[in-house]
Amino acid sequence: MKARKITALLLTAAMTLSLVACGGSATTETTAETTETTAETTEPAAEAATEETAEAPAEEVAPVTPSIDFEDGVFGFVGNDKSVTTAADDAVFSVEDYNGSKALKVTPQGKMPYVGIQVDALLGDNIANLKTIEMSIGIENPDGTFYASSGNIYAFVGEDAVKTNAAWSVYLETVNPKTVSYTLADGQAFVAGNYIVVSLEVDNGKTDGATQANMYIDNITFKDAAGNVLAADTSAEYVAASSGPDRSNLYAVTGAVEFADFACSGDGWAQNGFDMPQEIIDALVPGSVVEITYTSESGDMWIVMPDAAAGWMRVGVGNADGSGSDDAYRNNSKNTCQITYEQIAALCGDDVSAWGARMQCESDTAWEVQAIKVGMQAPAYGVAGGVEFANFACNGDGWAQNGFDMPQEIIDALVPGSVVEITYTSESGDMWIVMPDAAAGWMRVGVGNADGSGSADAVTDGSKCYVTYEQIAAVCGDDVSTWGARMQCESDTAWEVQAVKVGTATQFKPLKNLVEFPDFACTGGAWSQNGFAMPQEILDALVPGSVVTISYTSETGDMWVVMNEAAAGWMRVGQGNADGSGSAAAACNGSVCQVPYEMIAALCSDDVSTWGSTMQCESSGAWEVLSVAVGQSAE
Repeated sequence: MKARKITALLLTAAMTLSLVACGGSATTETTAETTETTAETTEPAAEAATEETAEAPAEEVAPVTPSIDFEDGVFGFVGNDKSVTTAADDAVFSVEDYNGSKALKVTPQGKMPYVGIQVDALLGDNIANLKTIEMSIGIENPDGTFYASSGNIYAFVGEDAVKTNAAWSVYLETVNPKTVSYTLADGQAFVAGNYIVVSLEVDNGKTDGATQANMYIDNITFKDAAGNVLAADTSAEYVAASSGPDRSNLYAVTGAVEFADFACSGDGWAQNGFDMPQEIIDALVPGSVVEITYTSESGDMWIVMPDAAAGWMRVGVGNADGSGSDDAYRNNSKNTCQITYEQIAALCGDDVSAWGARMQCESDTAWEVQAIKVGMQAPAYGVAGGVEFANFACNGDGWAQNGFDMPQEIIDALVPGSVVEITYTSESGDMWIVMPDAAAGWMRVGVGNADGSGSADAVTDGSKCYVTYEQIAAVCGDDVSTWGARMQCESDTAWEVQAVKVGTATQFKPLKNLVEFPDFACTGGAWSQNGFAMPQEILDALVPGSVVTISYTSETGDMWVVMNEAAAGWMRVGQGNADGSGSAAAACNGSVCQVPYEMIAALCSDDVSTWGSTMQCESSGAWEVLSVAVGQSAE
């Protein structure tokens, strides 16, 4: 849109309260300084006009050439983002005529859209000078009726990509579209790898039963601290950000205790670490696991117990030192590993007091450890055939509950073997559910000992929480009809829930001794296959108890493998009922899929030599595979 005269609105406190009532912004770690000016419109807002402003001539505002005006029709630098919430919609993008010029049209496909904008690639070296981002946001309902809407501009800032936000709203038809802005807080700076996300989170039309509104974004303007406009390279391409930490191949961890200030580094085969505080020693019990968050050039990581009574012990190294010992459990991203109590005890003995006072880390290449925690091993769940709890988005302070009445499809999905998956944020990382109207009484489920009740813990990783049917039934009874109409969420600190769904609980297997399928990166459309010839090390790793672990994205969330040259015939493995075959389903969560050896052998026979030379991947929607490895299951 071309720059026009802008009418300044003086919003009263009462209107501010009205805005809050229309729908608040999401809770975030840091709230950025925000400034909102009026829409680019030739019509003044009557509600804000006074006799003086009506009679005064409009002041001319010098035209500002935006960094991006979409007049060239280019928008490859935007994409669907799921780093704020995995409940985000895969919206459709296009450039259309809107309000007298070209604008980016965002068309939702059922859920709320979160639009990622690749700011670092747009600005290049100028990213460090970015202070303020302005843009025009407009709302259009297909039925022609105006409904108030609101959302956020999220920014991921600095080396740690700290999430900050500025709320926006369009709540007057006469001020639609509206120019909104995000201003970086003092002391913060954008760096390479940072990006922003524009969300539409409250659509009052949708709430009232109308068709979902389309969002229009235009005149994106990047400014430095002096107000100078920064040029953008619109040939930049959007790269989807990670939707959360990679928990592939790991145990879920409950009741975790942080090893305070465990941050250190070393060169290859060098050890570094700290004396264990009492709370870590107390947490090292049978069934516990040491989880290490790290980087290393090789991707390897293990621990060393230098003062153990049994002698200096390197634990979880696998065969990196030629010892052939047990391997740590490791994720596909090679930045998180886990070493179990049992692995340490196998070398140091069952008496923790004999392990020595010190815990160190080590790798075969230069490494750095960011954090260590110790907690209890728990199942790592996924949800198969999940049913979305429509519009379950709410928040609360510590020990405050919030939620909604359960629709019939959610009640029907709550059956033995099912699990409630909650996508959330909370200051403490805790989350559970409350059934306030249960016939058995007001019930808090999955809280662990956070309230002193000593009840069973929900499985959480700080972004997703899983509460099983069996956990709810243990306190509310097996008859779902007695659970009451309402499901709520709660934490012991300020929290926000983005989405809830219920489906069949699938369990991911912790994996060790990972053998990577080199250079397995490929893509395909829906129901198309792509892959590579299996190297000898992959064929050797495919033994009973092994699992093929795949890191991927797909439009539908599905993923499976195809053995296209098997002696038994062309075999699609792990697709469940996606092709109508009713076969077994692999454990998949939209970013990680695990296909066990036994699932392949059930179709292709126990003799791996008959499986053919090629392994392919496939999904029911457009897909991309980032990596494939074969590991050994803990079971």
